[in-house]
Amino acid sequence: MKHLLIIICTCLPLFIVAQTSHQYKIYDVKNQKVISVNELIKDLNKTDVLFFGEEHNDSLGHILELEIFKQMHIAYPKTALSMEMFHTDVQPVINEYLGNYISEKNFIKEARAWNNYNDYKPLIEYAKANKIDVIGANGAARYSNMVSKQGLNALNTLPKESKSFLPPLPIDTATGAYYNKFTKELGSHNMGTMKIYQTQNFWDATMAWSIARYIKKHKHTKIIQLNGRFHSDEKLGTLAKLKSISKRLTISSISCFPSADYNNPEWEKHKHLGDYIIITNPGVKKSF
Repeated sequence: MKHLLIIICTCLPLFIVAQTSHQYKIYDVKNQKVISVNELIKDLNKTDVLFFGEEHNDSLGHILELEIFKQMHIAYPKTALSMEMFHTDVQPVINEYLGNYISEKNFIKEARAWNNYNDYKPLIEYAKANKIDVIGANGAARYSNMVSKQGLNALNTLPKESKSFLPPLPIDTATGAYYNKFTKELGSHNMGTMKIYQTQNFWDATMAWSIARYIKKHKHTKIIQLNGRFHSDEKLGTLAKLKSISKRLTISSISCFPSADYNNPEWEKHKHLGDYIIITNPGVKKSF
């Protein structure tokens, strides 16, 4: 019975993807055509880091994340998972759970899992079953709260041991297109917005540093990085920061989101967002 359950659990995501294939489309921007997950995986042969920019409540997006992660691991066994959803300071807790030292209950509590952890649980469980590293890539909320209230310079006042969870200071703030995009979203340029923008830059810098640090220690490993798509759309945010500190890396990006035109997408209006665009059916029930 145990082996039967393992087979069912292994095949279930494939079955779900097959059943939902008419609910999404993947567009290869470079080659200007709709492709399958298998074609996407083959195309990643020379990619070091794949950014999957998600809408956090897109159920179909989460199913595709799992399938792409699994297929990457099968095709490229040296693959690791990096996640915005966990923080650098809980890496020991993540490692303890993956190593089967602690319970899931303790993991969820002490790793401060997001409220919609069930959306990411299949990824974590696949990593655990296959001994794949998971990187808690983001900056902890206590540090981002400092930046939101006092600005980035506040991080310099932290004790040395606290700074071990942070990227090298000072953190540069991206300007130009990223700043303009951010302020357009918030609709203002006041000082409050600037501190929130600095917080965004803190998250971006921490995730980029986490990925770069891991790759430096684990040569020739592919990374799939999961984050909200604002962090990587248009090759800005975290993606841009990673490119600036690891210039030799080959980076590809996915922008995945629900859209009313999913049946017949206007790819031209979306193609600036990433190397691959995934449009999902907005009518599918959201995860939260």
